[in-house]
Amino acid sequence: MQLQEIYIYPIKSLGGIRLQEAQVEVRGLTYDRRWMLVDDKGLFLTQRKHHHMALLQVDLQPSGLRVYHKHNPERQCFVPFSPKSGQSIKVTVWDDTVDALVVSEEVSQWFTGILGISCQLVFMPEATSRPIDEKYAVHQETVSFADAMPYLLIGQSSLDDLNNKLEEAVPMNRFRPNFVFTGAAAFEEDTWSQIKIGTCTFKITKPCARCVMTTVDQETGTSGKEPLKTLASYRSVNKKVLFGQNMIALTGGKIKIGDQLTPL
Repeated sequence: MQLQEIYIYPIKSLGGIRLQEAQVEVRGLTYDRRWMLVDDKGLFLTQRKHHHMALLQVDLQPSGLRVYHKHNPERQCFVPFSPKSGQSIKVTVWDDTVDALVVSEEVSQWFTGILGISCQLVFMPEATSRPIDEKYAVHQETVSFADAMPYLLIGQSSLDDLNNKLEEAVPMNRFRPNFVFTGAAAFEEDTWSQIKIGTCTFKITKPCARCVMTTVDQETGTSGKEPLKTLASYRSVNKKVLFGQNMIALTGGKIKIGDQLTPL
């Protein structure tokens, strides 16, 4: 089995970036979901409610992120790796409230204008600790602004199996994985407890429960019923629709496309 694709999503719920290689850290791949948009109360914003967030794409630049509208690329904004405002605020993502830094008033105004939502872009500094659920932790692992876990793994065969049941196939970007691998049977990842990718070891913590965000077309920002409706017909357990496996990293290091993936 081989690692086929690596993705990061620097700003939570905006477009992902496909990488050739990445650095594995405790709270996720370097730059993965270290930024997040929040409303005036500090509550996180996502495509679940604001589907048009899908239309904002992110690119890595030497000193920060370039964010632009997929259909109107000249509408763009630069986000420096180091926030400029010095302002710390409390932000909430699901059940967690943590400290984050406001990037800048200028950047927040750009997002407010292009999304039509009063919002701020915030950054998670190294000093902020957001522990994962203790029942899944090994060494008191923490997570970025991702929903619950630092890593998400999906087999290409699992998506192929789903697409064989759909009238219109959906791309992998509906599911926002970090790692996509080839060479296994559909949903074989459900049976693993630990894996090794290249030189890095991961513990599989729990299946990923899917939501309406999987129904948002990442090119149009519109939502339908699929693939969630079909997934629910054969991948439901205890009223949760499962697709992909969440993971934590047990050892860090660099991984690259083509690395061997081995269940342990």
